Amino acid sequence: MKHPVYERLGVRPIINAVGTLTRIGGSLMAPEVVQAMGEASRAFVSLKELQEKVGARIAELLGVEAAYVSCGASAGLALSIAACMTGTDLAKIDRLPDTTGMKNEVLMPLAHRNLYDRPIRTVGATIVTFGLSGYAFPWQLEAGLTERTAAVFLMGGHEASALPVEVVARIAHDHGVPVIVDAAAEVPPVENLTRYLRAGADIALFSGGKAIGGPQATGLVLGSQRIIEAVALNGPPDHGIGRPMKVAKEEMIGLLTALELYLARDHEADIARWQRYLACIAEAAASAPGVRCQTVYGTTDAAPVPRLEVILDAAEAQVTPEQAFNRLLYGEPRIRVAQAGRGLLVNPMMLREGEAEVVAQRVAEVLSSSRPEDAEIDGRITPHQWALDNLVL
Repeated sequence: MKHPVYERLGVRPIINAVGTLTRIGGSLMAPEVVQAMGEASRAFVSLKELQEKVGARIAELLGVEAAYVSCGASAGLALSIAACMTGTDLAKIDRLPDTTGMKNEVLMPLAHRNLYDRPIRTVGATIVTFGLSGYAFPWQLEAGLTERTAAVFLMGGHEASALPVEVVARIAHDHGVPVIVDAAAEVPPVENLTRYLRAGADIALFSGGKAIGGPQATGLVLGSQRIIEAVALNGPPDHGIGRPMKVAKEEMIGLLTALELYLARDHEADIARWQRYLACIAEAAASAPGVRCQTVYGTTDAAPVPRLEVILDAAEAQVTPEQAFNRLLYGEPRIRVAQAGRGLLVNPMMLREGEAEVVAQRVAEVLSSSRPEDAEIDGRITPHQWALDNLVL
């Protein structure tokens, strides 16, 4: 498929066999989403009114108390933490990120510290941890709650390393403290859109530009009406801490349209299609010497997505995992997979019809032979560049 808009800039498109990765564009929007955004672009509206109406429609679709469209899940986290510190107090909203005199501590399991918790600190909050790197006890959470605690934060899909949402919510609510769950990538399954709220969380955050298929720079803030009212006051188009986190009218309409389409999808058919793609790639990959394949599933709540692990035997395989990764990413066509442990990891979520066969052919070439152009790639990619490109964040 030709992509003149990119080709005229010298940018080579990538076949996405790694999943809904932000650094290569998240997901692709359906024609209906693009059309709805085009229609939204042809009129002026009040952004506040549109945000309220879109939020009400999303809340109705999901059966939740309230909803807000943010500039990505990360911005949704920043605004949710700000809301928990300021409430609807306009004087406090005006002071952020100065949180002097406010409840400004966010309590979270040590095991849930991650590269995505920076928005918590961006709005002026301080992170306080409890538990150890692989587990936590209820009494540790209880001991960490103080009069300065504004919220408890959890990473969705990682309850095994800390405490169940139900337990955290019960203890936090006994102290009058809300619970926020960052579940940006925890869809599918579709049930996760409400799972954390049903478990007792006050706010659940999701990316709009991953599995849902909306504009990449959108997110969903779902849950408490009281907190979401404060989220809106901290957010754009007003001049609080969220002013830089603008959401365009086209993006609001685009995400709503994408969500309507996603809820109506045949999710079982999606899984069957992904399995078919992986079977095609596995057959080709396993034909190479020193290679075996196995289907694996995620360890988080997004477990329904099958992935193909292509394992390279160090003694028999003709290439290293690093060489295979580089040759796929920088060869022709460009193909993005993940490099994991002793081999490669293929995620089929974003593959389109016909692309699995292309990936299969190229993977077999890379694993079975050493073409001159592939050897040139090996010499051109520095360890630093490889590390940057192989991040799955």
